[in-house]
Amino acid sequence: MNTAYRNWLWRLLTVLILLSLAAGLWVATKKIDYTWRWNRVPQYFLYHQEEMKTIPFDGRVTKIDNLGDKTRVRVISDDGEEKTFEIDTETIRVNVNDELLEDDDLGATLSWRAGPLIVGLWTTLWLSAAASVLGMIIGLVTGLCRVSNNITLRQLSVIYIEIIRGTPLLVQLFIFYFFLGTVLDISRITAGISALAVFAGAYVAEIIRAGIQSIPKGQMEAARSLGLNVPQAMIHIILPQAFKRTLPPLAGQFISLIKDSSLVSVIAITDLTKSGREVITSTFATFEIWFIVALLYLLLTSVLSQVIAWVERRLAVSD
Repeated sequence: MNTAYRNWLWRLLTVLILLSLAAGLWVATKKIDYTWRWNRVPQYFLYHQEEMKTIPFDGRVTKIDNLGDKTRVRVISDDGEEKTFEIDTETIRVNVNDELLEDDDLGATLSWRAGPLIVGLWTTLWLSAAASVLGMIIGLVTGLCRVSNNITLRQLSVIYIEIIRGTPLLVQLFIFYFFLGTVLDISRITAGISALAVFAGAYVAEIIRAGIQSIPKGQMEAARSLGLNVPQAMIHIILPQAFKRTLPPLAGQFISLIKDSSLVSVIAITDLTKSGREVITSTFATFEIWFIVALLYLLLTSVLSQVIAWVERRLAVSD
């Protein structure tokens, strides 16, 4: 049996396993008498918002011009004031010479609006990005303190890392929101980003420390012999090499941060998870929405993984 044939058999086995899982899910939903409502999902990504157009005075419709998708309605008041409204043709509710009272509906204009799932996805995206940047800065500074010759800096960085890594993120979110948020009068968004950044920073610090310590000590000695001081040697010689080595674990940490950001929903930040819960309360499409939410998180993390992989390939060229 040749290699190509064996590979095809393994691929076939993979497909059969996935189909078996799908069948098992279908059977499970049938046993609990669950009705799938996928048709309710698209409107929570994009929807047509209807904005009613009303007449601001008592008057009469004098002219209606059909412009295709749009219709122009001209109305004249009892005092001779004339006004023109542009309305979506399919929503028009008046005819020529209709007598109207103030605040009567003429029709509506329809426009596309982002649904709660898109809004929640955007919130998760920028909140995770902000926390990742701040977490990287905190982690870099703390990691450098971990390898510093200054005893105070080393001890303070160790205390910070042990406290943050030894307590749950959920507890830290509550502390930032209820305690620091009250004392410092900061918003829930600021509290959420700060908690995520501080949490990520502790793990990034250990990754940075490990990366720096993996560089042979001779690199620093060679840099010093060329006349560079310690900060210059760290910036120009040590950190670029350490960054290459720490890129995979850093990527894993930031991917985890995207998933951990779902916890900010407990402090009333309308991220993707909270948006999903709100949609479920109005649709009762529990399974569909959670599957969609999981798929959107998977999309975010997959894109980040591909970006990191591309950066790794570019950096590998210089090796």
